[in-house]
Amino acid sequence: MTDMRRTILWVVFSASLVLLWDAWNKHNGHPSMFSPAPARTAAAGASPGASGVPAPTAGTAGSASTAATPAASASAPLVGEKVLITTDVMKATFDSIGGQLVRLELLKHRDTDDPKQHVLLFDKSSARDYVAQTGLITQQQGVQLPNHLTPMAVQPGERSLKDGDDGVTLSFESADVGGVRLIKTYTFKRGSYSIAVKHELRNGSAKPIAPELYLQLVRDGHVPSGSMFMAPTAFTGPALYTEASKFRKFEFTDIEKAVAERAKTGGGNTIEKADNGWIGMVQHYFNSAWIVPTTSAREFRTDRVSTNLYSIAMVLPLGEVAPDGKAVHEATLFAGPQEEKKLETLAPGLELVKDYGIFTVIAKPLFWLMDALHGLLGNWGWAIVALVVLLKIAFYWLNASAYRSMAKMKAINPRVMELRERYKDKPQQMQQEMMRIYREEKVNPIGGCLPIFVQMPFFIALYWVLLSTVEMRGAPWLGWITDLSIKDPLYILPALMTLSTMFQTWLNPTPADPVQAKMMWIMPLMFSVMFFFFPAGLVLYWLTNNILGIAQQWFINKQLGVA
Repeated sequence: MTDMRRTILWVVFSASLVLLWDAWNKHNGHPSMFSPAPARTAAAGASPGASGVPAPTAGTAGSASTAATPAASASAPLVGEKVLITTDVMKATFDSIGGQLVRLELLKHRDTDDPKQHVLLFDKSSARDYVAQTGLITQQQGVQLPNHLTPMAVQPGERSLKDGDDGVTLSFESADVGGVRLIKTYTFKRGSYSIAVKHELRNGSAKPIAPELYLQLVRDGHVPSGSMFMAPTAFTGPALYTEASKFRKFEFTDIEKAVAERAKTGGGNTIEKADNGWIGMVQHYFNSAWIVPTTSAREFRTDRVSTNLYSIAMVLPLGEVAPDGKAVHEATLFAGPQEEKKLETLAPGLELVKDYGIFTVIAKPLFWLMDALHGLLGNWGWAIVALVVLLKIAFYWLNASAYRSMAKMKAINPRVMELRERYKDKPQQMQQEMMRIYREEKVNPIGGCLPIFVQMPFFIALYWVLLSTVEMRGAPWLGWITDLSIKDPLYILPALMTLSTMFQTWLNPTPADPVQAKMMWIMPLMFSVMFFFFPAGLVLYWLTNNILGIAQQWFINKQLGVA
C-alpha cells in the first residue's frame, strides 16, 4: 500500500511536469509528444505574390465560387503610398492600394526577442504577412466595385495625435470603379487599440447595385516567437464568435483540409451565416478582430489565399443602392493586447481569445482574484504570492490531511522497513503485517492522494492564467526580476525552487526499497532543471507553493512528534 501511494503521487507529479514540458515544446513550435506534427505547406513566413490577396468570393456554401475581384499582375505589382499614423499607443502604416493596414507597432509593448523594438502585430514584409483589408464585392454579373486592390487617394489631414487632441483621422478615396466610389475613414482615439472604420459607398452609375462589404484579416501560417514560455500560446490562427456557435478557432491545417475538400466537391467557402458576431486572428498575448456591433446579416468565410497564407472574412450585404445614392457602414478594428476586462466591453465573447486551456471555468475567477490583488498591492509578483497564499488557506484542511498522513507514514517507516527486511522472502506475510501496522496506527497509506487530486485543477488553471496574462509582460517583481514573463536572468528563483523541492523530499517518508529511495532524490532534481528555463512568474508561483507546503508539513510533523 505504501508503494501504491507513493506510485500514485509520483505519477501525478510526473504527469503534471510532462504536460508542462509538452506545452513548452508546442509553444516553441515543436510537435507535441502526443500527436504528429502538422504538415506545413511552405516555409514559415513565405509571402504571397505581388497580386495580394483575393477578396472573399461571391456565392454561398455548397455552391461553386469564382473570384469577385481582379488580381494585379504579379510581374507588375501596384505600388502605393505608405501613410503612417502615430498615437500614444500605436504606429499604424497604411497602403494607399486598397487602404490596407499593413503594419502596426504597439508602443506600450516591447518585443521579447529584441527589447529595443516594439511588438509588431500587423506586418507585410519579406519575413511576415499579416494585414487587415476591406473592400466591396457583388454577385451581380459584370459589375466591378472598389476592393483592397484598388488604388486610393490619401485625403489631407493630421498624421499624429497632438497634445490635447482626443483622436486623429485618416481617409482614403478610390477612383471610380464602374461609376462607384468608396471612401474609407479610420479614426484613432487616445489610449485605445480600437480603430473606428467607416465605409461610404457612392453610386455614380446609372443603375442600382447590390454591394457586399467584406472585412478580413489575412496572415501567414508562421507561429510568432516570444511569450511567457519564450514562445506563443498553443493556438495561433483565425477565430470567430456568434451567439449560435459561440467561440470557434480554426487551425491553419483545418483550412488546408477545407480547401482540399472544396476542390473535390466544388463547395463554397462560407462556414456560417448569422446576424451577429465578429472575426479575429489570435496569437499569444495579442489579437486583432473585426467587430460589427449592430444586428445585421453576415457571412463568415475562411480560405487559403496562397501558399502558407490564410484569411478569415466577414461579409455583410449593404442592401440595394440606387443611382446617385450612397450606403454608409461603420465597424471597429481592434488590434492590441488581450486585456481581458477591456475585451469584455468591446464585443460578446471577445475575451475568449485569451487561452485558459481546459480549466477556463476555474481560471477566469482566479484571474479576477489575481487582478484584484494586483489592484491592492500594485505589483504582479506580489499578487502571485498573495494568490497562492489564499489558495493554500482555502485548501488548508485538505493539505493538512495529506501532510498528517505523510507524517504518520514517516513515523512508522522504521517499523515498515524492519518488516520488509524480516519478510523479504515472504511477500504475502509481509503485506499482512504491514496492513496490521496500518490498522493499529490508524494510517491510510493513500490518504494523501485525494487532496492532491482535488487541488490539481486549481493549480493547473493558475498555471494557464500566468501563461496567458499579457499584463505579466515587462512586469517587475523585485530586484533582479524585471520581467515576470521571461526566465530569471540570475537563476536565483529556479535554484531556490530546486532546494525547496529537495527539502520537501526529505520531509516525506523514505522508501524501504533502496532504488526507490534514490529515485525520490533524483526525480526532483531532473524535473527542477526545467524550471531554469521557465518564466520567473511561473517559478515564483511554484516556489511560493513549495515554501507554504513545507511550512505546513513541518508544523504537522512537529505536532505529531515526527523528526
